[in-house]
Amino acid sequence: MDNINLVETFSEFKEFKNIDRETMMRIIEDVFRTMLTKRYGEDSNFDVIVNIDRGDLEIWHYREIVDDGEVEDANTQIAFSSAIKIEPDFEVGEEVSEQIKLSDFGRREILSIRQNLVSKIMDYEKDSVYKKYREKVGGIVTGEVYQVWKKEILVLDDEGIELILPKSEQIPSDYFKKGDTIRAVVSKVDLRASNPVIILSRTSPVFLERLFESEVPEIYDGLITIKKIVRVPGERAKVAVESYDDRIDPVGACVGMKGSRIHGIVRELRNENIDVINYTNNRQLYIQRALSPAKVTSIHLDIENHRADVFMKPDQVSLAIGKGGFNIKLAGLLTEYEIDVYRDTDTDSEDVALNEFNDEIDQWIIDELVAIGCDTAKSVLELDIKELVNRTDLEEETINEVTRILKAEFE
Repeated sequence: MDNINLVETFSEFKEFKNIDRETMMRIIEDVFRTMLTKRYGEDSNFDVIVNIDRGDLEIWHYREIVDDGEVEDANTQIAFSSAIKIEPDFEVGEEVSEQIKLSDFGRREILSIRQNLVSKIMDYEKDSVYKKYREKVGGIVTGEVYQVWKKEILVLDDEGIELILPKSEQIPSDYFKKGDTIRAVVSKVDLRASNPVIILSRTSPVFLERLFESEVPEIYDGLITIKKIVRVPGERAKVAVESYDDRIDPVGACVGMKGSRIHGIVRELRNENIDVINYTNNRQLYIQRALSPAKVTSIHLDIENHRADVFMKPDQVSLAIGKGGFNIKLAGLLTEYEIDVYRDTDTDSEDVALNEFNDEIDQWIIDELVAIGCDTAKSVLELDIKELVNRTDLEEETINEVTRILKAEFE
């Protein structure tokens, strides 16, 4: 391996973006000093001068000049007769410096040096990436989609570092193709076979929290605190916020004028519905707010067992449960109470359970209506046709037939 090859090797090393100039020089010097120690027994009387810009280095060997025949250590001493061949003016007792050429080393040594350099720099690169992203866990990063696979997406950041977005960490309605820009939160950083693996997430509540921080200055400045976030990614989220300044309306600040602040977050999350509510230590009021947009009549709490029996008018039950049951599920997660919803019996005495109509209405249709909280005849009739179509997977003709049957019961 000649000097030209070594220059090419240095050029390769310069491509590493996560290694600064001084570190690169130190690594190269350390590798050559290790080689010198192995060959000469020590390296204290050698200078290794690295020039990354030119892609070369110089090695200088320093020895003391002694009289002929008095050389005890050829590594640290040189005979007078040999020294004056280098420079005629030398005298005994002076120090002579002699440059060691790369050609003085064998091919095997040069190959070993190159392999050691590659290995050490790669290790440093991996360690640098690992430490860099360990500090970014919980923060949002932006990258470009490089490859889309069935189970994950490969993303490159602005320095070309590889990031992984698993399918399980993608919002169900996410769709990305090569070249798209993607935003996600750094979920965790693992080491696999000494290689750093950076995992991203778009489903984590932390991602939603960081989006609020970027859109709402009051949250970023600490004037508003996010107490808790619960999500069903791509469907619905509930965010409890609190302000320590009575002059600031935390919900209004998060939503923004005409929804200006929250709209950007909703778009990023593929139209995920986001309910922002005021946090309170009053458990009953907190549960009532968590069940929004449904209006609650009364709440009976079992504090010891963390259960809540919530009573409301029949037309509010479906709102409390929400499409797919997401609203009541998230309300329970947010308040840490198991919530059961009941119709207020004072207004529901003449109602008829939907299952009573299973001789006229197919059971699968009844199940579809019960799933959205309509388990009585009046609870179905209190919703208009369009809302029933939107909340269920039933056809409008089917809904019309069901309402005709139910209306006949009360005529």
